[in-house]
Amino acid sequence: MPRSQQPIADSRAHAIRAIAENSAPSAASETDHVGLGAAGLGVTGTRPAGTRPAGTRPAGTRPAGTSGPGGLGAAGRDDVPALSDQSPVLGLVDLDAVDAAFEHLTSAFASDREVLHAVACKAAPLPSLLRRYAQAGAGCEVASPGELELALAAGFAPDRIVFDSPAKTWMELRRAVELGVSINVDNFDELARLDTLLGDHSSGSASARIGFRINPQSGTGAIGALSTATETSKFGVGLADPGIREALIEAHLRRPWLNQIHVHSGSQGISLDKAAAGIRAAVDLALEINARAATRQITRIDIGGGLSVNFDSEDVTPTFADYRSVLDEEVPELFDFDVVTEFGRALLAKAGTILTRVEYAKTTGGRHIAMTHAGVQVATRTAYAPADWPLRVLPFTAAGEPKIAEAVPTDVAGPACFSGDLLVRDRLLPRLDVGDLVAVPETGAYYFSNPFSYNLLPRVPVYGYRAVVGIEAEGEGTLQFFLIRQGQTIDDVLAEAGEAELRNLGRKVEGSGV
Repeated sequence: MPRSQQPIADSRAHAIRAIAENSAPSAASETDHVGLGAAGLGVTGTRPAGTRPAGTRPAGTRPAGTSGPGGLGAAGRDDVPALSDQSPVLGLVDLDAVDAAFEHLTSAFASDREVLHAVACKAAPLPSLLRRYAQAGAGCEVASPGELELALAAGFAPDRIVFDSPAKTWMELRRAVELGVSINVDNFDELARLDTLLGDHSSGSASARIGFRINPQSGTGAIGALSTATETSKFGVGLADPGIREALIEAHLRRPWLNQIHVHSGSQGISLDKAAAGIRAAVDLALEINARAATRQITRIDIGGGLSVNFDSEDVTPTFADYRSVLDEEVPELFDFDVVTEFGRALLAKAGTILTRVEYAKTTGGRHIAMTHAGVQVATRTAYAPADWPLRVLPFTAAGEPKIAEAVPTDVAGPACFSGDLLVRDRLLPRLDVGDLVAVPETGAYYFSNPFSYNLLPRVPVYGYRAVVGIEAEGEGTLQFFLIRQGQTIDDVLAEAGEAELRNLGRKVEGSGV
């Protein structure tokens, strides 16, 4: 993975300016349909007659006729995304920022023991991004059959996949064992299923590693719904519950193939000290098991992810280095073991931006309201829990320049038909007018993986971009764009909605009257 060439905010501003120059205003326009090559980026957009002619190129975009990773086309406007009536909201991922964050993680967690950074698939289940991580040597943490198969398709070797679902079926467990992926067991009933699948306890396991997930019951963070180490959390087994610690130790002593302890006490809103306390509990348990077994049975600790992200500014706080410093102080024995991490939000959030336009602007009850196309379908958590998931909003003009105007109390609203569909409420922002652009940063994790199809709103397209350097660059801000995910068409939405007609499943149910 190459290093980032410029700060995230600068790259984002260049990307927004390029997209703005390549986009049609929200007015009557003729439609251009630009094809998508096998490896390049195609944009279906709208452009008023007489606007920037074919073959010209917006400033800061890739020169026409050049090629490189992604194989972008020669036509000037083919290689830059556009906002249009067909695609009035899109997602952006700064690929340089993705690479830099992973480098910071690997550097911060360097160890003499093996360290596997299993990127949380749920944060961004986008095949090309996952493949980028696989090629960089990462692993992948999955929590469903779909995520497991996506990780395999993206190029992760089975022994670099960690399966964490708290409700694994017999079929899922069998598939995981046959593949040899690492399994984190959630409870004693699941352990009994593995006993059956693995047969004789002394025969070992086909899986790379099998561990047991503990709940250290170390407390609630700032966001209750995301706190995984509460006294009654649904994840793992409560380590402080009566009899559980001894039951866990005995379970391990009877099963030499249990060689990993898993804990995930972090998540957004959890302090570093509280996360470290959970890891301390896991390490202490591993040391006790090894002492009772008189051998090094537990060889690896999976510490989960959960490093919080700063959603208030461009600053990256806390950093992976901050986390490592706390762990070195609070749990120095951790790095005597092999270590697994499962970061998602901390790796990807800062790299992502949602970009949309203001379709209408109005004032109601003294409140300025900017109606956009980005709402609950991309920012589901923010719409339903705004106090827990506040987002920044960056206003731009239609030309892609930062908006400078008198600040007024503003609601930035989404397109869905319920009152809570808001990105921000009563926020002081430069007055937003029709055609202005709204960028929402810190949305690279979960905002592209939580589509909410209320009102049959389609999944939005997602594009990556990176800085072009060296002889290909035409100056500061030269960018290359890549297609990460096609947006859904109306046909896609209708096909996903369900069967066109009732389908008889084969027989009449007695007494049903049907």
